[in-house]
Amino acid sequence: MKQKYQITRDDEKQVLTIREYAELDKNILSPICEENYPMEAIRKASREKKEVLIAALRTKNMYPPGVYAERIAHGVTGLLRSEDPSVELFFDDIELLAAEEEKMEKRLEEEADQDLDELLEDDYQQDDLEDKTGLKQLNSSLKIADGEYGDADEET
Repeated sequence: MKQKYQITRDDEKQVLTIREYAELDKNILSPICEENYPMEAIRKASREKKEVLIAALRTKNMYPPGVYAERIAHGVTGLLRSEDPSVELFFDDIELLAAEEEKMEKRLEEEADQDLDELLEDDYQQDDLEDKTGLKQLNSSLKIADGEYGDADEET
């Protein structure tokens, strides 16, 4: 699914508006959500970490995925610094999934190489293997009679 986010700043009303559009029909973007934010609250959140701004932008009605939310937050901070009254961001889920798959494959390769290297390392100490008292202190409730050990019925 393709999506578009239009971020508009209204300096007169001191409001930031985000409109979300989605491709519900082939090549037609339909509006699905609009949220208005007090400009002062967004400015304050933008001076904090990006997670604070993302939390301020997410609502019950508009809750974009993490990758989208980061780009939207980046667009908002850019809009607050620029003279432009609006910015548009376009997203395609196919591109997102391909990027996520590539990222996951790369991470799996790195972890596989790291795990293999760790397995091949000799990280034991010779002293650890020479604990001679360990077997002598073994307390077991099972006792095997000397004459019965290894005997099997030969009648079968």
